[in-house]
Amino acid sequence: MGKQMFEIVSEGSIVTPRGFSAGGLHCGLKKTDRNDLGAIRCEVPATAAAVYTTNIFQAAPLKVTRESMADGRLQAVIVNSGNANACTGQQGEEDAYAMRAAAARELGVAESDVAVASTGVIGELLKMDCVHAGIQGLPEQMNVDREGAEAFSQAILTTDLVKKESCVSLVIDGVTVHIAGAAKGSGMIHPNMATMLAFMTCDAAVEQASLQQLLKQATDTTFNMITVDGDTSTNDMLVAMASGLAGNQELNAEHPDWEAFAEAFTYVCRILAQSIARDGEGATKLVEVSVSGAVSELSARAIAKTVIGSSLVKSAVFGADANWGRIIAAVGRAGEPVNPETVDIRLGDIIVLKGSRPVVFDEEEALAYLRGDTVRIVVDLHNGDGAATAWGCDLTYDYVRINAAYRT
Repeated sequence: MGKQMFEIVSEGSIVTPRGFSAGGLHCGLKKTDRNDLGAIRCEVPATAAAVYTTNIFQAAPLKVTRESMADGRLQAVIVNSGNANACTGQQGEEDAYAMRAAAARELGVAESDVAVASTGVIGELLKMDCVHAGIQGLPEQMNVDREGAEAFSQAILTTDLVKKESCVSLVIDGVTVHIAGAAKGSGMIHPNMATMLAFMTCDAAVEQASLQQLLKQATDTTFNMITVDGDTSTNDMLVAMASGLAGNQELNAEHPDWEAFAEAFTYVCRILAQSIARDGEGATKLVEVSVSGAVSELSARAIAKTVIGSSLVKSAVFGADANWGRIIAAVGRAGEPVNPETVDIRLGDIIVLKGSRPVVFDEEEALAYLRGDTVRIVVDLHNGDGAATAWGCDLTYDYVRINAAYRT
């Protein structure tokens, strides 16, 4: 692998790219006083791309956002937490359109340039009096500094314990370009983009079709490779906006710096995805499953996601039990070609299976490794050149506690 072409901006945020402001406030949708309404605004109509949940039941905001995205441009995003506005019928649709209209009016942008996103409890109507009052208060909360980004990041959280952010910079055509992202997600997280809410900002000039293609490709290897609980949400989406204010020549796949831009863009996606997996409801560990030697990359993805999604594997990791039998069982039920005589498995650097045969290992060493906050499971199938990595978390008592009383 070559030298990394981008730099991490440690204090960067979604407002670091030129042209973007953000803000958030508490409008009364949540029972606590945490922020529950937020917005991102661009100074100019931005080139935009989006991917959406594959759940058959899609929340009203997704319909509205798809409509706004029809011309490949956005200038603002309005987001609420505390209520998903999903499975809410005609009234839910009208409320989502009303959110879009109010945000356009208050933020001074065209209605067709506003995306709408919601997250929270399914099947309850939005308290639109709270929403309207909150949207009216948003303009004075919008900032181009970290304070605005922080308020927005807090506004999109539900059961999340921490905000998820990432920002990088790189040089294209001799000018510095920034790419940033903010995301939420903790439960109802399973591969099939989108399985959470994520928002990316960028100040590069990028051709719309190329941005959409890159977003899809990056999603397949990052957000689509995480799972917390195997449940794909009704609401979730990833939206990317590129202001073009950095001053570079428009990027597309033919541009000499495209590969560097794509690498940086994918890195931001990967950090956000890993942050979601690490913050899984009740989680105590980030779990990474790397599969190599598969017949294809798609096959490796399927196997990695089966292992990372196994409740038995996740429970064993929580209990620091080096039970490789659960891992190989998950590999074998993934529905992909596997030679049952050639599988190697490692827990970190500890070999527990070689050629599908048990290897004597130090149980105390394995226990100490599994008690760490990051656990890496490595599976080599010796059956081809396909490789993939998936991320998830352990399954704890707290996951059940949180979800047994989610509405109350």
